[in-house]
Amino acid sequence: MQNRLPKILYEDNHLLVVIKPVNMPVQADSSGDPDLLSMLKEYVKVTYNKPGEAYLGLVHRLDRPVGGVMVFARTSKAAKRLSEQLSSKTAVKKYAAVVMGEVDSDKELTDYLLKDENTNTVRIVPPSTPGAKRAQLRYRVFGREKGMTLLDVELLTGRPHQIRVQLSGAGFPIFGDARYNRGSKPGQQIALWAYELAFAHPVKKEKMRFTGLPAGGIWDEFNTGLRSLICGIEVLFSDDNIIAVNKRPGECVAAADGDCSVQERLSSEFGAVYPVHRLDFNTQGIVLFARNPAAKEALDRAIRERSVKKIYRLIVKGHFEKKAGVKTAYAVKDPEGSKVTVSEAARPGSKEMITRYRVLKEFPDSSLLEVELITGRTHQIRAHMAYLGHPVLGDDKYGDRAFNKAKNAGRQVLQAIRAEPVFEKDSPLSYLNGRIFETRILPELRV
Repeated sequence: MQNRLPKILYEDNHLLVVIKPVNMPVQADSSGDPDLLSMLKEYVKVTYNKPGEAYLGLVHRLDRPVGGVMVFARTSKAAKRLSEQLSSKTAVKKYAAVVMGEVDSDKELTDYLLKDENTNTVRIVPPSTPGAKRAQLRYRVFGREKGMTLLDVELLTGRPHQIRVQLSGAGFPIFGDARYNRGSKPGQQIALWAYELAFAHPVKKEKMRFTGLPAGGIWDEFNTGLRSLICGIEVLFSDDNIIAVNKRPGECVAAADGDCSVQERLSSEFGAVYPVHRLDFNTQGIVLFARNPAAKEALDRAIRERSVKKIYRLIVKGHFEKKAGVKTAYAVKDPEGSKVTVSEAARPGSKEMITRYRVLKEFPDSSLLEVELITGRTHQIRAHMAYLGHPVLGDDKYGDRAFNKAKNAGRQVLQAIRAEPVFEKDSPLSYLNGRIFETRILPELRV
């Protein structure tokens, strides 16, 4: 039995957390194949010298072909409390999925599903269909390779075959899903894995988080992306000296800037990293981190000498007289550093800021721009554009709140899409010359 026993992540008098193997049924079925529940009951019985059949509560399930993290309850009280967390969605279940096609951006899906008990299949139906149940999930992109995309999927409801059906219905079926992917081939293993389960201990009440990653087969194409899942940061490039990430809105870059920063989360999985530049809390896009002091010194120097080209896209209010240009102004930070004041001429304590812009597209009352920062000042793009009379859409600090509200823009439409560093020949990072670090452009910022 010990040779066949699944990996155990945690056990105490109340819980048993394990990694379910792929292609093993959770519970005994008509196939007669060994099942996870029976195997673990036998383990508890033998290990703890239990008379008769050992109790083990099944509080959630995974489809037979899917592997990953599962929790079982060792008491009826624990089973009840865990079931309540799972049904109320206070417990978090996250999955890694490799899907066919290149998914553009993060999204939330809501569908209505109907299960055919005779065929054990599920399909998307109109909301008014008798017996249909609402299904909701959200996903984030964590890497793309060879025409496929690695997604981080969080279940907001728990329906049979939900992830498989909803992703297939959205146009990107899961690799190797013989049931819902018509393009799957015999022998392929479905690329869906329950990589994280978080909940409150049913007795101690402390928060618990368990993770486990898949390996082998198609998963080996996404090694960096899978490690990214654990820290929740999309890593676009990584080597011994540098990490390039796609920072999402609502995240601070450096540990000094706030709790649960990108720096802290990256360090938990990749080792020490050093931020060399910043993005505003609500700005999305490329951020570079150094992985050692020598790389940090080289990146800091390149940024000081303005040899790192940083390109942004944004939507601003109104139209420019010229379709392209370079604008110069001067900025002074307030004592708290939370806002800057812009003026045309230099003043005591002010710093020059230079912004190059190009109009990509005009809308009736706004413009899509591509901007290059020649200097890198606090809030430079937001403050400079507002000073020019073209505030960034969604920016309430420097912008036009009435305009933002009319456009239903709750967050600034601004993205750092590309970084192009150039290092001197004697720099330890000179091998990166010619490399462009870039991320997927948000749909609203595409031409």
